[in-house]
Amino acid sequence: MNQEWILQIKETRRAFSNATWVPLRASINDEKGNVKNIGYISEYFGCGSAAFPPEHRELVEERLSWGDIGIGHTVAPYAYEDGHYASIDQFQYNDKEPIGVNLVFEHPQPVVGGKQWILNPDLVVALRLIKEGTNWVRPEENFVVVARESFDEKGEHRLIEIKREFLLDYLAARNLSLRLSYYRQRVENVPLLEGSEYANLKERKEERDGGRFELLIRDINDVFGGSWAMFRAWRTDVDEDEDAPVMGPENDHNTGHESSKGHRGGFEGVRVEGEFWRDEWIEHQSQSVRVRGDADKNLPQFIVETDGKRMVSSELDNEDIGRWLWFRSSVVTELLSSRGFTLEWFTAETGGIYSTSGYRTHFGLNSSDLITVYAYDVARLAAWEQHIWAAHNVAPEGKVSNELLAAQVRAQPASTHAVEVLLFQSMRMLEAGFQKEHQISLFTHDIDDAEAMQQISRFASKDQASLLRLAKELVRVFSDRLNIRDLRKLSTHAEKDKLGSNKLLQDILSRKIGIEKARQVFAEIAGAYDMRVGDAHPTGSKVTDAIKLAGIDHNCSFLRQGEQLIHNFGRSVWFIGKGLFGQPERHES
Repeated sequence: MNQEWILQIKETRRAFSNATWVPLRASINDEKGNVKNIGYISEYFGCGSAAFPPEHRELVEERLSWGDIGIGHTVAPYAYEDGHYASIDQFQYNDKEPIGVNLVFEHPQPVVGGKQWILNPDLVVALRLIKEGTNWVRPEENFVVVARESFDEKGEHRLIEIKREFLLDYLAARNLSLRLSYYRQRVENVPLLEGSEYANLKERKEERDGGRFELLIRDINDVFGGSWAMFRAWRTDVDEDEDAPVMGPENDHNTGHESSKGHRGGFEGVRVEGEFWRDEWIEHQSQSVRVRGDADKNLPQFIVETDGKRMVSSELDNEDIGRWLWFRSSVVTELLSSRGFTLEWFTAETGGIYSTSGYRTHFGLNSSDLITVYAYDVARLAAWEQHIWAAHNVAPEGKVSNELLAAQVRAQPASTHAVEVLLFQSMRMLEAGFQKEHQISLFTHDIDDAEAMQQISRFASKDQASLLRLAKELVRVFSDRLNIRDLRKLSTHAEKDKLGSNKLLQDILSRKIGIEKARQVFAEIAGAYDMRVGDAHPTGSKVTDAIKLAGIDHNCSFLRQGEQLIHNFGRSVWFIGKGLFGQPERHES
């Protein structure tokens, strides 16, 4: 190590009042070697905390420090003999005098061993957190990690810390300020001071960076050596052969004792030790958006006019504002990449995005492949979601989605159906037909349609590579699930044992409608299958031929190509069912 390390130059400059993470309780000891031997190195950080209202601030600053708030402070409930009870969340200055709030509790477990640290349940519930592993996350904000804990190799708590942004929100709601009291220690045992990194250092005590630093340089023998004494006393009046012996009062005639003393020494080397203590306030900013529901002062602006005019979100947060907003379709895939978001289709061109905020954002797709949304539906969302929408916001183009207007203005929702929905409906109808007609399962395993539809979406197609991946997903939910074993039992093809899933199903269909018609029905499925193979090698004429075989117009936007791919694949599945079982006319999108 070096002088900067032992003097803790960098560490004392850093304050938690402007850090991302704030420790609420910490006892972290990292060491290497034997503490009494040369070569030993250790680093310790301990921290305690409590939150206080303004009326007790002066008392805290004058009277309380590391010994009162630090890691040695016991956080536990206490029942007094007179019936008074101090709950665990109370920080007491004197008996029965609560002046603050503990945010981390101690839970000793003497029977099973060790102790647990528990984050104050009021903070957990107020911020609406849930526990996942060693983290507390907030589902409403994309499951962001708000607080986290860590343990040592024995399973004992080392640290509980919280993200400052969320801590300040909670403190503001309760009008509290958090007081931290922490201690840092670094130690290295060297053979001799001379010739070491610390040769020119001398012991010191100084006020530094709002805290107190002390450097100690001592012989290891002076720290761990010295005299020792032992005294042992015992009783002599107990008859061990009695069934129920009873001892009488202790006196000089029924006790014995002995003592010994000695000297321990011979430890070599020098112990260099740097220590730093500091107390620090973490102040709130008088704003509590999450807990108290204060208005957010950092909301984004949105483009509302063709000339680029913008309005701040708070001005759009009105059901009667009468405006729509335009967004690139990429906003859908970005939102769906966030945990807890789902997409549902209402009509061929409208749907809803369900978010962790608890809202459903109704959208429409317009003629320019842009997403249009009623302004209020975006403005009411959580701030972090609004920022995602704002990043994809564009000037109006292509008018408001006609089907969205039909639902929101004319109150006559379109009777069309999204190609994504029709695909899964067609697969279910085909599956039911095989079960009814042949008493076999068409697919080897079931899938969750709603979950699979999050991946199989026209929005997934943004370029040729993603279009090919979409084809791969289609094949995965249909062709790769086909029950080859039972389909071979139904096939009469001479080489049925060599046929793949699509070819087997095509052969079964050909017996009903003829070989040529069956080939035509399967053409677009075959094209999608070839596109899937092309996913690994997305260039060349084979990919171009596969896209053409799948019935995709390469002159359309990639979003519309994705829509065509899903539509054509689903239509083929429907025609398979119609050819085999004479299913009713399907809805057209």
